[in-house]
Amino acid sequence: MDVDGWLADTRTSYDTVAASYAHLVSGLLAEAPHERAALRLFAELVDGVGGGPVADVGCGTGRITAHLRTLGVDAFGIDLSPGMIAVARRDHPGLRFEVGSMTDLDLADGSVAGLIAWYSLIHIPDDQLGAVFAHFRRVVRPGGPLLLGFHVGDETTLKTAGYGGHPMKVHVHRRQPAQVAAWLHDSGFRVESQTTLTSPESRLGGIIFGRREP
Repeated sequence: MDVDGWLADTRTSYDTVAASYAHLVSGLLAEAPHERAALRLFAELVDGVGGGPVADVGCGTGRITAHLRTLGVDAFGIDLSPGMIAVARRDHPGLRFEVGSMTDLDLADGSVAGLIAWYSLIHIPDDQLGAVFAHFRRVVRPGGPLLLGFHVGDETTLKTAGYGGHPMKVHVHRRQPAQVAAWLHDSGFRVESQTTLTSPESRLGGIIFGRREP
């Protein structure tokens, strides 16, 4: 798959749906107690390593970034889509949001205490995940926690419309937790837990906690 091509398609798609996306997903977390518990645990793990800045990579319109801030986490958001970042800045003034790509993460080595990618790996092709996880390892301090949320399954589908019927062109990759855990291990993370659940966030979601090895 052409890297520049799928990145451009993903960026354009989320620029197109940004406003409607923000409206449609704004209440999901309130209906997802297990995900809230995972985010609360992540906040505790960040505090346990002394705190510090935390990157919400693929932050979309900033709802998870903002929720982490209510839990005392010094979270900031990064997203590929300028449209999504514009809405995040509008809806969460005073928080830090930047345009950027997890495929070429523009953060200094060891600059964050932890990292979260909340259902934002779903458009990354399998052959690019190793490079993405290598960036995650590079920017997280040794011992820092990692939290991933993703859709579970074995299929890839092409999404051509969404979030109010707007046109999109993104591939949605569903993966098994064991495979994601194996890729993380190969990239220098220790996987501490993995689970699956069903909620408004995902008809079958996976959550993995990892920790950056020294």
